[in-house]
Amino acid sequence: MLILLPPSEGKAPPTRGPRLAWSKLSFPELTPTRTGVADALVRLSRGPAAKARTTLGLSARQADELERDRNLLTAPAAPAGEVYTGVLYDALDLASLDARARRRAASDIAIASALFGLLRVTDPIPAYRLSADTTLPGVGRLAAAWREPVADAVTAAAGRGVVLDLRSSAYVALGPVPPALAERTAVARVLQEKGGKRTIVSHHNKATKGRIVRGLLGEPKPRTVDDLAGALGAAGYRVELAPPAGEGRPWTVDVVVKEL
Repeated sequence: MLILLPPSEGKAPPTRGPRLAWSKLSFPELTPTRTGVADALVRLSRGPAAKARTTLGLSARQADELERDRNLLTAPAAPAGEVYTGVLYDALDLASLDARARRRAASDIAIASALFGLLRVTDPIPAYRLSADTTLPGVGRLAAAWREPVADAVTAAAGRGVVLDLRSSAYVALGPVPPALAERTAVARVLQEKGGKRTIVSHHNKATKGRIVRGLLGEPKPRTVDDLAGALGAAGYRVELAPPAGEGRPWTVDVVVKEL
């Protein structure tokens, strides 16, 4: 199984540890693009601050974010599952999983990243600031730079297993799941039901997604999209599975909740 997660804007900067080593990261086929993006980000952050802030979407009060990018290649690194913080990762709470679930997390989860393309939760990375919709001088639109290599990495990581795509649209654009995997891919939507009415939740669904992944890691690994829906049901969620809207399109799994 492959579970695709978005990163988090918030990150916990490691205070100690080895510096970033490309050879320590999963998906080594992404290294050429990774190094190109990283070098361009460091050059940008070490140039005129106003230009860097505009390009990266930072305010003048976010000098610490710019400093992290300047020191990207020499800063301490820690496992990605510890560096990424925020609502989804707090709900997932990797550190509290039992040993079996932690092994599943290490093998089944892949995190999308504007800087690294795709990561496993155990990959050692420094804190950084770079969003998926950035156009980086010397590289161009990150969606264009990453699209093919990330899609190829997703294909390799998925193998013959089921894919659950929980990424936001900006990170899907960095590497959409290829059409060849569509029949065994499900995109999860979180729907909140109140007073008999349902609304699709976009921004405030992160905690639910974190809990969904946590629940799946405690269930037997699904072999089909139907099995995936069943595993979510077994984990305590009300789910509705919809078939692909057309050829080369993924399934949709609606998770219906009353509280986010």
